[in-house]
Amino acid sequence: NFSAEAAQYAIDNISADWNKNALKNAENYSRTMHMSKAGIYKQLTSEYGEKFTAEEAQYAVDNIKANWNENALKKAKSYQEMDMSTNAIYNQLISEYGEGFTPEEAQYAIDHLQ
Repeated sequence: NFSAEAAQYAIDNISADWNKNALKNAENYSRTMHMSKAGIYKQLTSEYGEKFTAEEAQYAVDNIKANWNENALKKAKSYQEMDMSTNAIYNQLISEYGEGFTPEEAQYAIDHLQ
């Protein structure tokens, strides 16, 4: 319930490390949703997501400490629980409209499914 002027003053005078904020969000997406590097970047920059700048999102994905193979494997296991075939899982993992993992990360996941 702040006035428009007060809200604008706050925005104009906020001191934040947006790169650090983007990185924290990226770490959360990796840890909890097992997203790919490309998926995290899209989420961070999406107008329906976090709305970070391209530079802030790139900083985040360049500096995150994530095991992308393990993220791909965890995603693959969730698709396996939906009774998807390994071919369908692989395609979902590498699709730009799906998870956005690299072919190598997706193959690692397929090779390590039980």
